[in-house]
Amino acid sequence: MKFTKMHGCGNDYVYIDCFRENPIDPEQIAIKLSDRHFGIGGDGVIFIRPSEVADCMMDMYNLDGSRGKMCGNGIRCVGKYAYDHGIVNKTEINIETLSGIKKLILFPGENGKIEKVKVDMGSAEFDPAKIPLNVEILTSSGIKYENGPIKKYPLEINGKTLKFTFVSMGNPHAVTFIDDTAGLDIAAYGPKAECHGMFPEKANIEFIQIVDREHINMRVWERGSGETFACGTGACAAVVACVENGLTECNVEVSLLGGKLNITYNKEDGRVFMTGPAVEVFNGEISE
Repeated sequence: MKFTKMHGCGNDYVYIDCFRENPIDPEQIAIKLSDRHFGIGGDGVIFIRPSEVADCMMDMYNLDGSRGKMCGNGIRCVGKYAYDHGIVNKTEINIETLSGIKKLILFPGENGKIEKVKVDMGSAEFDPAKIPLNVEILTSSGIKYENGPIKKYPLEINGKTLKFTFVSMGNPHAVTFIDDTAGLDIAAYGPKAECHGMFPEKANIEFIQIVDREHINMRVWERGSGETFACGTGACAAVVACVENGLTECNVEVSLLGGKLNITYNKEDGRVFMTGPAVEVFNGEISE
């Protein structure tokens, strides 16, 4: 089976072109290929499939074999692959995901290959039932949903109370603000936060340090993958949380372990746009 290794800001996946390959048992393939010691290595596997409603479909699996709905860094790489490998011959495309159809604008470099991609990530979602959150816990604590985000909600994680803002970008996110991301022991807090009873489908956890009104630092613990170098949906959720808490402007540069993303949040309609790099690392072939 042929594959392509790609990354967006260090958030790396193995990509399988299902226009040319016919893999079976994607869960086990994801577990096998994602292993950084005995496989190819990555945060998961993304299958690029034909679509009846878009130019192609992104079907993603985390490194533990669980299926993901959406990945911002991953979808940029899908767009790059589709253009560079001849699936599409245009720079404005639509990609089907389990979180709906996403619109991409592709930016070729001097060599004709795609270097940067802008993604319309859709609208941020705050409804607890749709994120989803444990509505029973919220109700018992006196929280009522009133069309805005639930902000600064306290959760005890590893003996420490952290305050979270909850956002869905097609997948669940919990954003908390800290003084120093560099000194964070993320392994002490990420796993327990991810699996907290507040999150019936687990959650991606973003730890955010405000640099100034237009810059933030971010580290992320992704559900099913652990700490990753970057998370596109997480960066979007983080900027939404920043704006809703009055901490930044609506156009923010997000610095992650693997690089930088530019996120724009249109508060009037809730839409979020992400722009960042997409990189092809190498191609290869492996037995299933």
